[in-house]
Amino acid sequence: MAEVTTPRADEAKTAYLNRLRRIEGQVRGLEKMVDEDKYCIDILTQVSAVTKALEAFALALLDDHLGSCVKDAVRTGGSVADDKIHEASQAIARLVR
Repeated sequence: MAEVTTPRADEAKTAYLNRLRRIEGQVRGLEKMVDEDKYCIDILTQVSAVTKALEAFALALLDDHLGSCVKDAVRTGGSVADDKIHEASQAIARLVR
């Protein structure tokens, strides 16, 4: 199946990039904690925070995808819609594993 993309609004793209940069900073903080031999439980707490931040990012991106790409494909109908719905379903399955 050929990829069909819908351009993101500049505001949405900026928001996504800002979220990823914050997550990147959290991961760098984890690296520093390990390097400084911080208490394991404190590191695990930070790992949990990074995991939740990535999950929130993924859910926001999925919501955007459903509201734009999948919605547009459903309007088109036929195999295009079927393929986009199947693709979204597979992405959701990967997220919940």
